[in-house]
Amino acid sequence: MKRYVLLAVALVMGVTSLMAQHKTLREWGFPTGIFETGRFNAITDVPGVTVGHVTLIEGDSVRTGVTAIVPHQGNIFSQKVPAAIYAGNGFGKLAGVTQVRELGNIETPIVLTNTLSMAAGIEGVVRYTLMQPGNEQVRSVNAVVGETNDGRLNDIRGMHVTPQMVIDAIGGAHSGPVEQGNVGAGTGTICFGFKGGIGTSSRVLPASLGGYTIGVLAQTNYGGILEIDGVQVGQLLKKHDFIDHIGKTENVDGSCMMVVVTDAPLDARNLERVAKRAMMGMAKTGGIASNGSGDYVIALSVAPGNLIDSRAKMLTSTVLANGEMSAIFAATIEATAEALWNSLFMADPMTGRDGNHVDALPVEQVLDMLRNR
Repeated sequence: MKRYVLLAVALVMGVTSLMAQHKTLREWGFPTGIFETGRFNAITDVPGVTVGHVTLIEGDSVRTGVTAIVPHQGNIFSQKVPAAIYAGNGFGKLAGVTQVRELGNIETPIVLTNTLSMAAGIEGVVRYTLMQPGNEQVRSVNAVVGETNDGRLNDIRGMHVTPQMVIDAIGGAHSGPVEQGNVGAGTGTICFGFKGGIGTSSRVLPASLGGYTIGVLAQTNYGGILEIDGVQVGQLLKKHDFIDHIGKTENVDGSCMMVVVTDAPLDARNLERVAKRAMMGMAKTGGIASNGSGDYVIALSVAPGNLIDSRAKMLTSTVLANGEMSAIFAATIEATAEALWNSLFMADPMTGRDGNHVDALPVEQVLDMLRNR
């Protein structure tokens, strides 16, 4: 175990170093949308939200990891978070869906990993929850764990993710800048035929529209015909799904996990409406939610006054009216699209299982396309 912990620390340090060599789409001088970002342009701009990664790269075939999103810094089991889940396309494995839909809340950190490590993800979340002070009598935990399939680059059948890695990702979650690209659950993922990964972005509404923050984090492993800020990048690069008729086959399937968090006071019903708009953000990138793609959105509100006290017999909350939702919808679409694009801009090329290699997005070519449109 000590060897693993040291490895994880070394990898995080390496990722931090790599981040300095990369720029997000916005940092390259192409801001998208009409609303401002938060300080870090990340899901952690939402007060109290933290993110942790464990990145696992071993030998020539292990390329995977864990990403944890912690909604607030209290006891999440006893102070549950209003939440909703929307499946854009349900060819995937998302643990905990039915209870979230039934009760309208989430009671654990959200963990993302690879498809065949779901069991380890669930066990890690459960063990973390049981260890928290005040949970000594807990006998049931609804772990929310999502996945995408990194089996092209990763020895997914080896199931190398352990429950302890999940606990470490949650325990190491931090505020501030979020590592993006080939980290955590995005270590071995592929997006539009290029190296995908973890991406994040945020939007802050002006005071006249409530001043709320909306943050998005995504694990990208999906296909389609890549568009960036309206430019048909996939077509121009001649690299996109359904191109097999001209002699090159690209895989149309894959998955995308999107987590949307806001401090706007929303209930589960309006959070589901927010989650649906995240899929519209995915569509702006050229994603098509193909038959074999597991495309899910988890939406949460961390407004302090609306956290759900598990001991209370009566609950009182103040929520936004329907007529106040449109700006939040628009901000969600903007932040989701930018998070997805950032996952590509921040990723490095990778070689993994059986020598399979995936190139990174050709950033300079793409920037020329954006400049010359």
